[in-house]
Amino acid sequence: MASEEYEYGDRFRNITNANMNQGGTICAHSFSNLTHSSPLVFLYLLKECYVHGTLKATKKFRALQQQVMLALHNSPQPGPSSFIIHCLYLLPIFDLHCEGLSHLIISSLRRYLKATTSSLDDSKAANLAANLFIDIVLGLIKHDERIGIKILEVFDVRLTNIESAFNQFKDKNDFQFDTANSFLEQYIFTLIESQSYTLAVALLERFSIRQSGQSFLIRILEHNEFMAAEKWATFMGKPMLCTLIEEYVKRNKLKFAYEIIKKNNLQPHFPDVYRKCKESMLRNLAEKALWDVAEKKAKGDSKYIEYLVYLAMEAGYYEKVDELCDRYSLEGFSNNKEPSENLQHSRYLHLNQLGIEDVVWVDDADGLLEATRNIEEHKLIGLDCEWKPNYVKGMKPNKVSIMQIATDKMVFILDLIKLFADCPEFLDHCLTRILQSPGILKLGYNFQCDTKQLAQSYGKLNCFMRYNMLLDIQSMFKELRGGLSGLAEKILGTGLNKTRRNSNWELRPLSQNQLEYAALDAVVLIHIFRVGSQSQSNEGHVKNGWKSHIISLLDNSKKEKKESKTKKDQEIDPN
Repeated sequence: MASEEYEYGDRFRNITNANMNQGGTICAHSFSNLTHSSPLVFLYLLKECYVHGTLKATKKFRALQQQVMLALHNSPQPGPSSFIIHCLYLLPIFDLHCEGLSHLIISSLRRYLKATTSSLDDSKAANLAANLFIDIVLGLIKHDERIGIKILEVFDVRLTNIESAFNQFKDKNDFQFDTANSFLEQYIFTLIESQSYTLAVALLERFSIRQSGQSFLIRILEHNEFMAAEKWATFMGKPMLCTLIEEYVKRNKLKFAYEIIKKNNLQPHFPDVYRKCKESMLRNLAEKALWDVAEKKAKGDSKYIEYLVYLAMEAGYYEKVDELCDRYSLEGFSNNKEPSENLQHSRYLHLNQLGIEDVVWVDDADGLLEATRNIEEHKLIGLDCEWKPNYVKGMKPNKVSIMQIATDKMVFILDLIKLFADCPEFLDHCLTRILQSPGILKLGYNFQCDTKQLAQSYGKLNCFMRYNMLLDIQSMFKELRGGLSGLAEKILGTGLNKTRRNSNWELRPLSQNQLEYAALDAVVLIHIFRVGSQSQSNEGHVKNGWKSHIISLLDNSKKEKKESKTKKDQEIDPN
């Protein structure tokens, strides 16, 4: 950001000097010292930087915002807030740039005011802002209505400011409104009629106008303006919030209802709705395999913990059932497992259906060497990785814990954490032989995410910096939903049980269910590839069309990606 600010500060100086060389009257310090600079000169310089800036839009906006904030510290006259008001009066002459520059200088002032104490200029600016708002409403100054609302917010314009500006305007002009209140109410009515509900609610709240009621709330909801509806109901108070919750329940917007109940402590008023919403949220988390998050959301409440146990049983996640029962001393669930196990077996793919003879855990050099030799004998393998989820916002993901490599008959599960600790150089050597081999086609699903995570976890290893013959089968099929499980269901007729996706992959030893889950994610790629590519060939697609999707990641540390078509078909033909 510092370089961006320097670029734009330097650009201001260059523009200033260019104008001086052309005989203009712009002072050499027109940006760094605003004591003798007019708002028009300031806006001209700002517009030139905006037009000729080379950064992308968001970075450009932030860099210019920082420059405007610095400028507001440099004695603009008659004061920073008043100076911005004068700029806003002038901005409509800049036509196409008016709206963008308005948002820019208003947001800059907002940040400036947060960092400084209030002054006499602020109170004067509030009256000027009220005048500007009235001029915008009457169409005397052309600004977007959203700019008018922002002006009220940033300059903290109150009803007294509006009344003062209104009376001054009324004394000088023939005006149809008797009071400032009637003027505001008519403007709000106009906004409502044009379905600008967010703006209307902002004005009703700011000026404490409570004339609209339940019919207004329902009208907002009918146009799906949910944020405006919540803001209006919160302003109106508890009865309107209760009405909003009831309307959300009618519309099956349980998540919205739950958030409002929780935020406003209305659980005693809606116990059944709250429980239903809570259970729906827990079910959604469980279906996404976010069991730890779901347990945290349950907050130790026995009825919700028991509900999680039932969800785990329904999903066939029996180690989670045992874990929850042990942790919370729950009894009476162990005898109910058998029927669910049979049901789960029929609903999802299992390893024994895919011809796998053995799943081998690899955590030492001898096992790694044997696995490497076995893998190198095959022309087609499936790859996948797992790592412990991290639910702390802003924290880096945990290290990749295991890598699964599947052949036709075997799946090798590499304990990357232990192998990296015990024999990093040998791990690098063996995986380089596999991942960078031009004679082995490596199948993955959205594997570029895994390669990025591998490089971040084990940056010292060269094996994760370069890949040859990597095929992401996700790219072979279009319009897919449901991730790898959805793809398996479409191509093979049966999906995958993903309930263990976000389990703790750093546990040692892993449970048998975890091992089977991990192995299945790798081996199913081979079956999807073979069945899917054969199906495409039968439907008239080019026989070797999948080869056009092969990707080589030449330097993962620099995120250089290059798509390459295979030039030598004879190198590999896994079919």
